[in-house]
Amino acid sequence: MSTFRDLGIHKNYMKSLKELDIKTPTEIQQQAIPILLASSTDFIGLAQTGTGKTAAFGLPVLHKVDPRKDEVQALIIAPTRELVQQIKKQLFKFTKYNDSKIFVEGVYGGEKIDIQIKNLKRTTHVIVATPGRLVDLLERGIVNLKGINTLVLDEADEMLSMGFKQDLNMILQAASSKSKHTWLFSATMPEDLKVIVKRYISNDAVRVEVNRKSIVNENITHYFIETTIADKPQALVNLLEDREEERGIIFCRTKAGAQSLKQLLEKEGFNVDALEGDMQQRDRDKVMRAFKNTNLQILISTDVSARGIDVNNLGFVIHHQLPEHLEYYTHRSGRTARAGKKGESIALVLSNELQRVKTIEKALQIKFKTMTL
Repeated sequence: MSTFRDLGIHKNYMKSLKELDIKTPTEIQQQAIPILLASSTDFIGLAQTGTGKTAAFGLPVLHKVDPRKDEVQALIIAPTRELVQQIKKQLFKFTKYNDSKIFVEGVYGGEKIDIQIKNLKRTTHVIVATPGRLVDLLERGIVNLKGINTLVLDEADEMLSMGFKQDLNMILQAASSKSKHTWLFSATMPEDLKVIVKRYISNDAVRVEVNRKSIVNENITHYFIETTIADKPQALVNLLEDREEERGIIFCRTKAGAQSLKQLLEKEGFNVDALEGDMQQRDRDKVMRAFKNTNLQILISTDVSARGIDVNNLGFVIHHQLPEHLEYYTHRSGRTARAGKKGESIALVLSNELQRVKTIEKALQIKFKTMTL
């Protein structure tokens, strides 16, 4: 088993990793870090969510920054505000013992753009951004991407499924320096992502695929419970009562469904809150803070609202309804079993949805077990 030292990580970063209790590189880190540190190349890394991609690209990005240069040298694009904040925080922690300070700024919607513009006027070496806010800043002439040497697309498939195709094209065209290298990380490779790869990433890009036999994280056990519309609320209550010591997320398809489920579970005495699309950003942040701080046991979420949620030690994910799109199942279930832990993904299905269970099994190469309550 490789260590971070074997991979070529500088001793100052080793000290930070040790303090963060990150001891053994994950598979994507073992494969990606030596390539990204040692060579100047475009890169495509395919790995499921929760496998340690942030350190896989973040540590090499930091190694390539020259702190003496007062200019933006790297850009990391991620689909959601939460993920941008997480990446920024992680990079900050990695640099704790550096001799020279590396300055990282996060830019995203939901916060006043004037504050972010002011922050970017300070020394900034790395920008972590959501696509929409970065396009705003480019159009205002605040950010110049001509000098960057590394551009990272994190969770690229999610960015496209969230409708950022046009923004990504604009950003990739703006960052057209010949000396720049593009690193793309994604759980899946849908057709519209292949188009972006063909257009903006070198044919010679190094490609690493981790555990691709299983599109979904192998540490997740998949269950389904056959139920009826009338019995579903009680089935859910029983599931949660059996897991009263664990924390998890319940997925609904609609905002109205998320709210009615929240009311039902609150009446039953569960410590629960909901995330849905119409929420003000400050309310969303408040819910996420409570969930991350373990003050909240159960989070109810729609698929779109759950983008970029990365919370450790979640024991389970419950699908109140099966998702509309196949890739949503991958993203939903990937909220549990992160960082090498195990987790459960449990679907409540009606008898007319049993064929859909078989379709998901076949497409994602997983096996559902029957669960009875």
